Amino acid sequence: MLDFTRKLLTWYKIQGRKNLPWQENKTAYRVWISEIMLQQTQVKTVIPYYLRFMEVFPDIATLADAPLDTVLALWAGLGYYTRARNLHKTAMIIQHHYNGKFPSDPEKIIALPGIGRSTAHAILAFSEKQALPILDGNVKRVLARLHTLPGWPGKPDVEKKLWELAETYTPTRRYIAEYTQAIMDLGATLCTRSKPKCNDCPVSNECLAFKNNATALYPHPSPKKSLPTKRTFFLLLKNQKNEILLERRPETGIWGGLWSFPEAETPDLPFHYLNHYGLNDEHTSQVLDPIKHTFSHFKLIATPIKHRVRIKRSSAMSNTSILWHNPHDPLPKGVPAPIKKLLQQLEKENV
Repeated sequence: MLDFTRKLLTWYKIQGRKNLPWQENKTAYRVWISEIMLQQTQVKTVIPYYLRFMEVFPDIATLADAPLDTVLALWAGLGYYTRARNLHKTAMIIQHHYNGKFPSDPEKIIALPGIGRSTAHAILAFSEKQALPILDGNVKRVLARLHTLPGWPGKPDVEKKLWELAETYTPTRRYIAEYTQAIMDLGATLCTRSKPKCNDCPVSNECLAFKNNATALYPHPSPKKSLPTKRTFFLLLKNQKNEILLERRPETGIWGGLWSFPEAETPDLPFHYLNHYGLNDEHTSQVLDPIKHTFSHFKLIATPIKHRVRIKRSSAMSNTSILWHNPHDPLPKGVPAPIKKLLQQLEKENV
């Protein structure tokens, strides 16, 4: 066993995190849910979501049989909703093609929706103690600093080298799950992106970045890109009962499959919305303060416009892609956080 691996295991035995909810009863299912939730999301944020999710969906069968709306509702607030849709798709595939059990072959797991190499390896390392390296963001940072590896980890040649290093340090027989958790914990608690706690690090004597006072330089950052800004208008269409029209978004794209407001590229209320939903325009509008939300690849600035309408035909009520929501009723399942916040504001202000 290499010195790095041995020292890391010794540190983990004393200092590592061992009481996280997904560390109990490490089934492939429980590990998979936690790994997906933890992608680009902090542990403290994930814990309450994970506990609620596992209470409603304790196994693959219950998740596979659940309506997508219920899954998305439990996910609301975590962001990156594609993760939730892929969880649902994967659960159905495993339920129907693998008799409800995760396959033991990492390549078969990688082929499932939303599961990459590192996540597949983590599932099998924790649940079956297979000697498979992982390479999440924390591990990349640890290894890049340990070896002062030049280049952005997102580049294929740099990532290939990181995978080779990850495999070198991963135990082949014993302590596989412990090591996997240990290197993740090291990156999450000590070898952090900013202000790493090098004096507390069990492997600082082997870390080239620490020896050269260069931890801030590694890993090399991704090429800077300025996020484009998308401007849109949310149409808050209110009928005679003060109900607000919500529209189910397409399955692909941002907030896929969730309930939101109809959108327009210009502040003028498009006629096709009125015609499509069977509405009459009462020509009373009120522009509200814009809301801002940042996604991974663009910034959204949405200006809400409240507009009074009248329903002119009952067939509009049978459209399953729309919903007339009374602000005093519970929110429907699957509403993204910014939309939920605006709906709550409307109820509070009674606008």
